[in-house]
Amino acid sequence: MSETPRERWTLQDSARAHAGSRPDHPAIICEGRVTTYAKFHRDSNRAAHALRACGVRRGDRVAYLGRESENYYLVMIACAKAGAVLVPVNWRLTPNEVDHILRDSGAALIFVDDEFWETVATVRHQLRGLRRVIRVDGTDADGEPARGAGLPAWAADQPDTDPSPGTGPDDAVIQIYTSGTTGLPKGAVLAHRSFFTLPHASREHGVDWIDWLPEDVALISLPGFGVAGIGWFLHTFNAGGTNVVMPQFDPQEAVRLIRAHGVTTTFAAPAMLQAMAAERGAGPEAFASLRKIAYGAAPMSETLLKQCLETYRCEFAQIYASTETGSVAVCLPPAAHHPGSTHLTSVGRPCPGNEIKVIGPDGATLPPGAIGQICVRAPSRMLGYWNLPEATARTLVGEWLHMGDAGYLDEDGYLHLCDRINDTIIVAGQNIYPAEVEKALAAHPAVADAAVVGLPDDRWGESVHAVVVLRPGARATPRELLLSLRGRIADYKIPGTYHFVPSLPRNPSGKILRRAVREQLTAPARDALKATVV
Repeated sequence: MSETPRERWTLQDSARAHAGSRPDHPAIICEGRVTTYAKFHRDSNRAAHALRACGVRRGDRVAYLGRESENYYLVMIACAKAGAVLVPVNWRLTPNEVDHILRDSGAALIFVDDEFWETVATVRHQLRGLRRVIRVDGTDADGEPARGAGLPAWAADQPDTDPSPGTGPDDAVIQIYTSGTTGLPKGAVLAHRSFFTLPHASREHGVDWIDWLPEDVALISLPGFGVAGIGWFLHTFNAGGTNVVMPQFDPQEAVRLIRAHGVTTTFAAPAMLQAMAAERGAGPEAFASLRKIAYGAAPMSETLLKQCLETYRCEFAQIYASTETGSVAVCLPPAAHHPGSTHLTSVGRPCPGNEIKVIGPDGATLPPGAIGQICVRAPSRMLGYWNLPEATARTLVGEWLHMGDAGYLDEDGYLHLCDRINDTIIVAGQNIYPAEVEKALAAHPAVADAAVVGLPDDRWGESVHAVVVLRPGARATPRELLLSLRGRIADYKIPGTYHFVPSLPRNPSGKILRRAVREQLTAPARDALKATVV
């Protein structure tokens, strides 16, 4: 392994290398618990052998349902060492949504926190392929929980020798579920290389727009079931840095952790940065250790940027990415982050090793200033969607990922977003897909038709709004519709505002024209919606 170029490493290579070179350096700090690289390597080796003893083989899917902790990342690296593929499950989902992910992935085994045990108990007997359910406290689902034992105890009788899974940088390691316009979750399969190519290309090009250093202490405040949380953790892990992991974001606790552990980097949505800056005692001295903050999922207004620059006093970098890109695709560098910058309305330029183009309906590349579909070529891109060859072929055309966004490149090569082709709504960094919410609304007996769109929101970037057509003679209130959605879809997907119309705009094929719906919601109309806030 010592002769293998770092860009050809796998996650198991990182674990072994850092355990050898900095065994006592903290790899993870979570709720006061410190796990060194040496301990993490030994524990993940044992867990990998335990997975093999459970019948998990190369390429098998292993699911995890729980909040972020050292246990979650231990399972992640153990899967890599066993040659398995981790399937992180969003802990905010309903049992039906969890059932779909487990059924679609064919997960052979699932680890679950006690907090979400009832969710798995509800669906486990319907899943023939799910052979084992392991509580994160280390016990089998049918055994008595030995609280506090943890996953290391579950695998304590296994050897701590390095497994040999036979996998390389182009083999699958993580399968993250992300929905499309149909609302059906798709498993985007990422390879080991997704978490190595960008740092390598940045070093080769001498670019430090976004970088991860061995001396970094990173705050992981985004959920580990999404590519942003996973990516920031693994990039720091691969560099040999320390990850301070939050089970769930809380602005007061985030400020405390930054001060207590000397955090140097973090990735956050603008709404999270705004919330931390508003905390009592969150002055520049609280953030003195920070050297760089990356943000994404929503643009940062010049007003908020000015506030953040005054409060955090470190470098800022905006990133544009998706689950399918596997890592950062485009970056607005720190040099562009100052009041009055002419580039603040863009999301930046392609990261080293990546390419961007904008195409028209015929697939031809468009000139600067022309709006079309954004395409990205990046070595970190996904392998494809799990068991969905047609969806993969539509999204991954040759080496180019066809993104769901419309935009244009300016004369300087900066990318500007105009709209999302797939109508995805993003609330505080969480993707919400209108078709899924519309389907749930249509289940209400009073609803004949519905369109769900995102509206600008100063705090969260966007808010979810429903435009509803009632059946003739039927009656329903916004509150009744909201209550009908609880338990059917995750709470963060439920619209907070509703209004009723006689019909919805559609194209000749019958598809709802959500862009037209948004355009009809002019500023006066949005003001009138205040009465329907639930």
